[in-house]
Amino acid sequence: MELTGADIIVRCLRDEGIEYIFGYPGGAALHIYDALYKQEDVKHVLVRHEQGATHAADGYARATGKPGVVLVTSGPGVTNTITGIATAYMDSIPMVVISAQVPTHLIGDDAFQEVDAVGITRPCVKHNFLVKDVRDLASTIKKAFYIAASGRPGPVVVDVPKDVTANKTEYIYPQNLVMRSYSPVTKGHPKQIRRAVGLLCEAKRPMIYSGGGIVLSESSDKLTEFVRLMGFPCTNTLMGLGAFPASDPLFVGMLGMHGTYEANMAMHECDVLLALGARFDDRITGELKKFCPHATIIHVDIDPSSIGKNVPVEIPIVGDAGVVLQDMIRTVKNGGPQPNPDNIADWWKQIEVWRSVDSLSFDRDSDLIKPQLVIEKLCELTGGDAFVTSDVGQHQMWAAQHYKFDVPRRWINSGGLGTMGFGLPAAMGVQLAHPDSTVACVTGEASIIMCIQELSTCKQYDLPIKVINLNNRYMGMVRQWQEFFYDRRYSHSYMDALPDFVALAESFGHLGVRVEKPGDVDGALRDALKSDRLVFMDFITDQTENVYPMIAAGKGHHEMHLNPGTGEKAQERELA
Repeated sequence: MELTGADIIVRCLRDEGIEYIFGYPGGAALHIYDALYKQEDVKHVLVRHEQGATHAADGYARATGKPGVVLVTSGPGVTNTITGIATAYMDSIPMVVISAQVPTHLIGDDAFQEVDAVGITRPCVKHNFLVKDVRDLASTIKKAFYIAASGRPGPVVVDVPKDVTANKTEYIYPQNLVMRSYSPVTKGHPKQIRRAVGLLCEAKRPMIYSGGGIVLSESSDKLTEFVRLMGFPCTNTLMGLGAFPASDPLFVGMLGMHGTYEANMAMHECDVLLALGARFDDRITGELKKFCPHATIIHVDIDPSSIGKNVPVEIPIVGDAGVVLQDMIRTVKNGGPQPNPDNIADWWKQIEVWRSVDSLSFDRDSDLIKPQLVIEKLCELTGGDAFVTSDVGQHQMWAAQHYKFDVPRRWINSGGLGTMGFGLPAAMGVQLAHPDSTVACVTGEASIIMCIQELSTCKQYDLPIKVINLNNRYMGMVRQWQEFFYDRRYSHSYMDALPDFVALAESFGHLGVRVEKPGDVDGALRDALKSDRLVFMDFITDQTENVYPMIAAGKGHHEMHLNPGTGEKAQERELA
């Protein structure tokens, strides 16, 4: 039986095991939407903006490990996805975006709602396709899913002209796929692995630094086994939180610009650094000339272009982080080089001195709501087991610092691109993937406005997300930088015309709650978590609160800004 291109797309999604797609219809996509109407296997979620579709698919992918799928129309439909595609690209999130296009005979004629989708998305996708023949459609979609989910994951765009969705051909969906030009390496070189293990076992001040690659490769269990086997300190990047249990005493906290004192000082002083699935971005390294000045660096990554890109590496290992870690564990257990706890006893004593500084402390006796308190209470009341999405800014950093993630895929945030507006639509994707789980969106009054229309989507699909708006009436991180580095010239960082968020949430059919006193935080969260509806909690927080620690531009890990109280405490500990 021959099928139309539109029916082929839907059958491909079904045969790929896709449960949800996120999209918004338009003229060029109507054949596909008609095909969706005639079946029930693939569920379509109607968002209110195409950017919301990409973030929702992104959140779904981060929470499940499966590719997120987006369907949009041509022209403004596909251009509205660019921010979300770039967000997924920066964080290596598997996503397939199917964009409808004007008919093939009109391409290049400046037709109504025509845009060069392949050209405009090329800088922020792993790959993209323009399908001009219906006979190539099924195999192209198979390639798109394979490329998106294998190796270092990422978004793939498939642009399909309207006449291709109308034309017919026999449906054959490939079961297996071989691409000569694309074959990711998963197994690391055995000699390099043995050399790396030997170096680690000889170290006096070792450090394990793991990133989002551990989460993406589903190798958190292997990381945990290896860290405990070696007895070494472990730190996670922002994207890697949950890859190693935050409650484990070997965990020294998140590192980087807003990392803990102990994590950053340990990075600065270590003599051997094992980097796993991390890319040494600027928010982690600080000033590159000051980064890990004493360390021999071992870097494991499935993407060879990431190794040596930002920092020189003595032992490069190209491969899947989980596969390499399993080989490292096997090397130690099968009589290879052995860790010696005596070698690192002094190192742990020093780390405990740094840890005693308590660099994440805040004023618990304040008459104003401290944002850290809200996050701590959320963690306490959910047992650390909620899915937490965030937008970008101070609230994102407080969530990363004070919500203790013990398992991966619970922390859903835009790390690389830093996309305001990400949190709410991402939470939609997470809630659809895990309908019986608690999903909390930690946001700020500036970020939530950017995709606030998705409250309508949440209402349509009865998504009981708990929105935690840490409202300080400022673009908080902008204000913090202006305070520190621009002589308190608060240029356009004050939010001067905010809506009544409670009334706004209620106008969409949700519950709204305003919380203004510290004593009311616990009760508000408890009530919200019991509700089977979306609850928008507007916490009026201290406007002057800053995120500490902080590494300023041009500074190293050992040159953190600490809040005044812990700064004095740190100096006392170092002198002692």
